[in-house]
Amino acid sequence: MKIITNAKITGYQNLQQITINKKGKISDISEQKIGIKGDINVEGDLISLGGIDLQINGGLGLAFPDLERKDLAKLHKIGEYLWNQGVDGYLPTIVTTSVAKIRQSLAVIEEFLTETSSKNEAQILGVHLEGPFLNYEKRGAHPEEYLLPLNLKNVKKIVTDYEKLVKIITLAPELDATGETISYLTSLGITVSLGHSLATEKQAEKAFKLGAKMVTHAFNAMPNLHHREAGLLGAAIINPHVYCGLIADGIHVNKTMIQLLLKASNYDQGIFLVSDALAPMGLPDGMYPWDSREIEVKNGTAKLKNGTLSGTTLPLLIGVQNLVQWGICNPEIAINLATESPRKAIGLSGISVGRPANLLRWTYNNSNLTWQRL
Repeated sequence: MKIITNAKITGYQNLQQITINKKGKISDISEQKIGIKGDINVEGDLISLGGIDLQINGGLGLAFPDLERKDLAKLHKIGEYLWNQGVDGYLPTIVTTSVAKIRQSLAVIEEFLTETSSKNEAQILGVHLEGPFLNYEKRGAHPEEYLLPLNLKNVKKIVTDYEKLVKIITLAPELDATGETISYLTSLGITVSLGHSLATEKQAEKAFKLGAKMVTHAFNAMPNLHHREAGLLGAAIINPHVYCGLIADGIHVNKTMIQLLLKASNYDQGIFLVSDALAPMGLPDGMYPWDSREIEVKNGTAKLKNGTLSGTTLPLLIGVQNLVQWGICNPEIAINLATESPRKAIGLSGISVGRPANLLRWTYNNSNLTWQRL
C-alpha cells in the first residue's frame, strides 16, 4: 500500500490523500488528514491520470494504416514511447486507404491485443477509423483514390468482424442522406465523429439526433464558422452531448480561435485534446514516406509537398503545456482536456477509486507546466 498526500485533484475543493493498494489501483481518495505523512508528499501539486489520445496516426516511423504482422514488436515500442510521454491509452487511427489495408491493420491490432503488454506501456483502447467516408472537397491529405461512398454496403465491408475493435469512425454525414449508416454504426456501439465534411448546420443536427456525438479535429477540414451558417462546428458547440477533438499545436488552429472554441464549449465539458500525431512522432524533423507520398516535418508540423497540412509529430501533453503557456486556460482545465475529457468522450471513468493508479504529478511555476509519473 502507498499513500500520496497533499494532492490537488480536479473536482475536489480541498487537498486530498490518495491510497494505492498492492494491485496498483486507487483504493481511496479522501480529504487530507492532519498528521498523515504518507509515502509521497506532492505539496499541493495537481495529480491526474495519464493522457488518453483518441487520434494518433502512428509513431517511431510506423504508420498504423501500414501495419503488418511483422510490426507487432514495434507496436510495443510505440506503447512504451507513449507511456514515457505521459499517455495511458490511445486509439491507433487508420486514415483513408484501401479496404484491404484497413482490414489488415485491424487484424494486426486485434492480434496485438491478445499479447501481454508491459506495465509501462500505453494501452490500445480500440481503433479510430478516419475515413474512407469523407467529403472529397474536405479530404485534406487523405488520398482521393480510396474515398468511398457512405452506404451500408461499404460500411459493412470495412467493420464486419471488427465491430468491437472499432471505437470511433470519422465520416462526412452529408454523404448519406438517409442517415442509415450513422444509425447502424451507433447500434454497434461505435462512436460516430463528424469530420472532413461540408455538412450544414441542419445536416449536422440530423446526424447528432441519429447518434453521432463527436467532431474530429475542430475547425480543420470543415466549413468555417459563419454568422449566417453555423455549419457542422456551430451545431456541435451548442450541443451539450457532443465532444470536439482539438489539436493544440498552434498551427492547426489559431490561438484566438482555440480560446473562442474553449469558452463557447465550456472548456473541458465539450472539448478534448488530440495529438493527431503521424508516424514520424519520436523521430527528428525531416522528409518521411506517407502512403505513396512524402511529408516534410519541421518543428513538429507535417506537410505534403504541396503545402497541405497533414498532422503533427508532437505528443499529446505538449498541447496541455501550450494552452497554459499561451494563457488560454488554467493548468487544471488544460490537464483535464487531455486526461479526463477524452475518457468521458468514450465512456471511461476519470480519476476515481478502482482506477489503475497511473498518476501524473504536475508542477506549475511562472507559466511553465511540467509533469512526471509517480
